[in-house]
Amino acid sequence: MEQNELILLYGTDYLNMAKALLRAADLKSEIGGTDRAVALKPNLVVPAPASGGATTHPELVAGVLEYLQENGFRNVWVMEGSWVGSRTPEAAAVNGLRAVCDRYGVPFYDLQKDTWREYDAAGMRIQVCDRAMAADYLINMPVLKGHGQTLVTCALKNAKGLLPNCEKRRFHALGLHKPIAHLNTVIPRGLILADNICGDLDFEEGGSPVTMNRIFCCKDPVLCDSFACRTMGYDAGEVPYIGLAERLGVGCADLSKAKITALNESREASQAPKPTGRVRELARYTAPDSACSACYGSLIYALSKLESERGPLHLPDKLCIGQGYRGKHGRLGVGNCTCAFAQSVPGCPPSSADICRFLRALK
Repeated sequence: MEQNELILLYGTDYLNMAKALLRAADLKSEIGGTDRAVALKPNLVVPAPASGGATTHPELVAGVLEYLQENGFRNVWVMEGSWVGSRTPEAAAVNGLRAVCDRYGVPFYDLQKDTWREYDAAGMRIQVCDRAMAADYLINMPVLKGHGQTLVTCALKNAKGLLPNCEKRRFHALGLHKPIAHLNTVIPRGLILADNICGDLDFEEGGSPVTMNRIFCCKDPVLCDSFACRTMGYDAGEVPYIGLAERLGVGCADLSKAKITALNESREASQAPKPTGRVRELARYTAPDSACSACYGSLIYALSKLESERGPLHLPDKLCIGQGYRGKHGRLGVGNCTCAFAQSVPGCPPSSADICRFLRALK
């Protein structure tokens, strides 16, 4: 498979679609010898079924495992670390991935419990889990979906699950974009098989899935994410980590240089709705500073719910949220990082229900 190539496939038989896509990419040749260590990295950000638009479809993982085993690969494992605030084993069980791993006799590693080492990632020191760096070949299996802070998340940001929780927190304190770009200079390279089946257009944790029934693969994570932006109606320039990764030599964002091939066609995909920009609208109520995804996502969900109930909100001040507010004083805050504020919602992260109750009680 060429570095600038991107192969798409539409349908609903996800297991066999994954196998067909890997045959088209000639994955066996891409990996090399069958003795090489191959790791699969899906997205299990929260305990939720894939139908909600947040997590990788387990049928796709099953298809990849079948392909690898049928082609003689035995040193294979699946690994993931859910976001801070969720437990990876629970996410794997709810998603169905745990059952898939058991069915194929493949180990599943919870990276939240893994050891880690620090690496020089193009001039930035980054902690990465040992199990992730033990792979000779990485099959990155992100969900193409929206994100409350970065607008879009796909291949590049999915690598954040390879970090220990302490480093995930630091990434948010650094603003996400720069460390995500640098992380992708040091992790094992391989193939990306993107789940574009029903990702949520606005929220990383799902809830408003949009059916596309499409998967695609490529080798270049920058190209992948540039294509993801286009799919969702954004320019790659609106997602800073894509351009940063390109400048660090991770890949090329120029879709005009890409060789894009569809193995079949889908009428439904051509009629997929465009992103609503709902997160952008709700962000006007907030003042984030190094906010974690789980916390910020809870706030956005709460604001969406309240607006659906009341229409435009008339808050006495913007809602401060994020690690940048630790030890500072203010009026309205969300999360434990704003515990010194006059009024704040406790929790790390707080639930959307708690935030709703807090906001309803404001005078």
